[in-house]
Amino acid sequence: MKYTAFLIKYAEIAIKGKNRGLFEDALVRQIKYALKRCEGEFAVTKASGRVYIECTEGDPDPYEVAEKLKCVFGITGICPVVHVEDEGFDRLSEDVLSYLEEFHLSGDRETSSHKPPRTFKVNARRARKDYPLNSQEINMELGGRILERFPGLRVDVHDPELWINIEIRERIYIYSTTIPGPGGMPVGTNGKGMLLLSGGIDSPVAGYMIAKRGVKIDAVYFHAPPYTSERAKQKVVDLARILSKYTGPIYLHVINFTDIQMEIYEKCPKDELTIIMRRYMMRIAEELAKETECLGLITGESIGQVASQTMQSLAATNDVCTMPVYRPLIGFDKQEIIHISERIGTYETSILPFEDCCTIFVAKHPVTKPKVSIIRRSERRLTAEAGGRIEELYRKAMESDEVIIVR
Repeated sequence: MKYTAFLIKYAEIAIKGKNRGLFEDALVRQIKYALKRCEGEFAVTKASGRVYIECTEGDPDPYEVAEKLKCVFGITGICPVVHVEDEGFDRLSEDVLSYLEEFHLSGDRETSSHKPPRTFKVNARRARKDYPLNSQEINMELGGRILERFPGLRVDVHDPELWINIEIRERIYIYSTTIPGPGGMPVGTNGKGMLLLSGGIDSPVAGYMIAKRGVKIDAVYFHAPPYTSERAKQKVVDLARILSKYTGPIYLHVINFTDIQMEIYEKCPKDELTIIMRRYMMRIAEELAKETECLGLITGESIGQVASQTMQSLAATNDVCTMPVYRPLIGFDKQEIIHISERIGTYETSILPFEDCCTIFVAKHPVTKPKVSIIRRSERRLTAEAGGRIEELYRKAMESDEVIIVR
């Protein structure tokens, strides 16, 4: 016997009422996208609250397939299955006994970390009502034959070590392992957002968490050559590539921000540099978001983590935005964010020592409680003293937009 198919379980999608089919279709699309990175050909179908994946060509490694599927939002469980033909209950019983012997009770599988189970429960689901036995009868009959063949096992209906799941459909599926999926909602079912992606730890995690709620991600990175190197830019591309395992292809907008930064640095009070630079980033990100039909901005800000992320600072940056700003990490501490970044695979790239434009021009003593009225006044003075040059630099920055499709 070998695993040639997977049964995919989901949770939230099941409560979507009349829209459920739309969410299921989106999940199927994301599964197909993930499977493109696996060897072999696959057929993905949906039926009766389940999604099934069957290998139609090749001999893929089931563990490799499961690893790819663990990146698909919307999946709560990945079950490698053995499927058998319906040739009567006696044949099904023999197939289940063979399955148990080969995958769970074979002596050569016993290791210090993998002990054969001592208790079990049969859980049959009869989706095809013309089958001669109902679900409860299948459970009782199969349980009796398992006890007869393997006297070392006993039944535990409350907390078994081994669940033996049988799904009766056109074909019969046998499985006993459920690999946890990431949960959430399929990407693309809740619109699109523009992520302000830096080379740090926080913003990739913010993108991951928003994508988990079904939001498709575009991203913008503010590059400041020669103060930031090409390696810093490549670091952000690499982070976007890691994220794309979960989100699908990402359109990464690279904006040359150097001239705007220098103008602000030369003309504005030093303690307001970070806030004013951040406001211009938000303006540019919002304009890109509107051009690309995004419904909001996404940032990795967390209250109080740095001077630009106090409540007053966040209010000052929000002041320039007309669309929603989503901050999924707003109540997280740094260690919680690091833990997620390690789990999703972005941490090691994020800590590479290539600075981004947010860390180059940092004041020694930035204002932590900026007043919006004072920041606005500084920006008006910036515009007036330069004879409108900042607006010219803003347009130049928008025209520098380099779009990289990351997948």
